[in-house]
Amino acid sequence: MLSELLNLNLFGFFLIFARLGAAFAFMPAFSASYVTVNIRLLLALAVSFVVMPMLINDLPVIPESAVGLVLLILGEIVIGSVFGLLGRVAMGALHTAGTVISYLSSMANAFIQDPISEQQGSVISGFLMTMGAVLVFAMDIHHLMLRAVVQSYDLFVPGEMPMLGDFAQMFARRVMDSFILGVQLASPFLVTGITHYVMLGILGRLMPALPVFFFGLPIQIMTQLSVMVLVVSSIMLMFMARFSEMYAAFIIP
Repeated sequence: MLSELLNLNLFGFFLIFARLGAAFAFMPAFSASYVTVNIRLLLALAVSFVVMPMLINDLPVIPESAVGLVLLILGEIVIGSVFGLLGRVAMGALHTAGTVISYLSSMANAFIQDPISEQQGSVISGFLMTMGAVLVFAMDIHHLMLRAVVQSYDLFVPGEMPMLGDFAQMFARRVMDSFILGVQLASPFLVTGITHYVMLGILGRLMPALPVFFFGLPIQIMTQLSVMVLVVSSIMLMFMARFSEMYAAFIIP
């Protein structure tokens, strides 16, 4: 009796860990390069242990065949990976906005290694994504992400085949929404940038001898940095609201 209980609990624990561990492997901030694999592993194990009493009764029994066991674990990994990658895709809106702002402010050639996106990006992209990762923890949105993964057991029952077609459609929709949001966040800079280029074009036609490039570049950088100071708080508030809404949609009230 005791051995059967221990086997059931261990199987349930590792089944929960398969979904939560996959989510922690891709969730923004948790999956950053400066967070070591051991720390991510310990966090996933700790959260799995905490939520196991709430979920253990809804888990399926151990499959009789090895193929069924492998398919069950793979399904949990796919579901957890989707929840983690949704956050990474949403954070990509800040990378898109930073890239657009860099082009419009003539700072696109100033590259750094972004620790959040784990790739080379512009200085402004790195600044926005670092601020986004900080705000995720400062505004307790990481709790929202964890709640969404835990309550996903009510939407995606373990043992049932994941709806891969729906997952692919939802993921493609989120990628499109992330790009649209990134352009929307950079819209103040688009307005000022287009106005700046139009004024430079008119000035160049009125004064052909004027070195437009050397005259306009400092003004362009100063204008866009001034706009950044004015609107960066609004940009981050709008992004965090959309980021929260994305995960809140999976939470059953």
